[in-house]
Amino acid sequence: MSERKYFGTDGVRGRVGESPITPDFAVKLGWAAGKVLAAKGTRKVLVGKDTRVSGYMLESALEAGLAAAGVNVDFLGPMPTPGIAYLTRTFRAAAGIVISASHNPYYDNGIKFFADNGHKLPDTTELEIEHLLDQPMDCVSSELLGRANRIADAAGRYIEFCKGVFPSELSLEGLHIVVDCAHGATYHIAPNVLRELGARVTEIGTQPNGLNINQDCGATHLQQLQNKVLEEKADCGLALDGDGDRIMMVTDKGRIIDGDEILYVLVVTAQQQGQLQGGLVGTLMTNFALEKECQRRNIPFVRAKVGDRYVIEELVKRDWFIGGENSGHVINRQYHTTGDGIIAGLQVLAAMQHEKKSLHQLSQDFHKLPQVLINVRYQPGDDPLQTDTVSNVVREVESALAGKGRVLMRKSGTEPVIRVMVEGEDEKTVRAFAQQIANEVEAATN
Repeated sequence: MSERKYFGTDGVRGRVGESPITPDFAVKLGWAAGKVLAAKGTRKVLVGKDTRVSGYMLESALEAGLAAAGVNVDFLGPMPTPGIAYLTRTFRAAAGIVISASHNPYYDNGIKFFADNGHKLPDTTELEIEHLLDQPMDCVSSELLGRANRIADAAGRYIEFCKGVFPSELSLEGLHIVVDCAHGATYHIAPNVLRELGARVTEIGTQPNGLNINQDCGATHLQQLQNKVLEEKADCGLALDGDGDRIMMVTDKGRIIDGDEILYVLVVTAQQQGQLQGGLVGTLMTNFALEKECQRRNIPFVRAKVGDRYVIEELVKRDWFIGGENSGHVINRQYHTTGDGIIAGLQVLAAMQHEKKSLHQLSQDFHKLPQVLINVRYQPGDDPLQTDTVSNVVREVESALAGKGRVLMRKSGTEPVIRVMVEGEDEKTVRAFAQQIANEVEAATN
């Protein structure tokens, strides 16, 4: 496969004002995407964004490029990434475009795409777009230019979709929930979904100003949510990230529940209710304890590469439903084509109501293994992972762990760093093993 020049694992992303997140590049990207996508279906594309101030600029630039390619644009306004995937399907659009940098600070932004089926664009389509980006830009004749339209009820449509996945025989009556929307794209959606299902809701992170997205709040900064849950004596807390495709949770005791623990609750509940199809897909970073717990319960478990698109690929290939990452991307193909923080949260809340248990009770039997991650910088062109000394020490550590832990060595996809991760039952031992391997990697780079 050809080398990507602009697209990463999740679209194009970077600092606003620096290549490639500039107005001129966005115009060209809109045009190139329009040329490729319009040839594959309807001449209509949906465009949604999170709450960053730069979203206005990129939205306008994309519109110009798409119009030049003869593609009509329906604007959704601020909308969670999974909401854009859903509406792309229901509006029978050729594609959905998301303007967001997810959990990054406001000064970053990105542009990512969904195909007409609500899945991330296949690599082949992204490469077609990349090829056109290196060609001179043209423009269709005036009578073929695309038009723009704004969909006024986009948020309401998505709220109804989210409510529709919650079991009709249950409600959230009696639950007090704190929800942190990270001043992002779910600010006008998540609280309404929870309230309309009967919960008493305390909201934080729902006053976006274009500059405060993800700032000391949301799924990557949980202290504020923990404090508010304890202060309010709430039943639990939900934290979404800036574009709403990730979720972390907090118990009534203030304990953080990450993506692995959410997956544990979902897969065990599905098994107990006889609704589990196949098994569970994690990633290379999924805690070893979850794999062992699945083995203990006779639930098939496989690991995909890091990245929610690879989790989805495995789920589709095996026709399984549930998968995700410890970072909070949680996918259930029974309900959606992509990771959805609100829907994952609703599934956990449904388990609480169905089992008549607190989040603490549902998760208390699952104990993650200590996990230590050390980053070691190396010179581009070197490959310390291929040296005998590193291979030997990894084998020694794996032998010492003897099936009660694991070693993961991988190169970062974004910087010249080797990530050394060791998991095991004893944190002190794990830390010593990780440092031992990291020292050998470092020595091999000198």
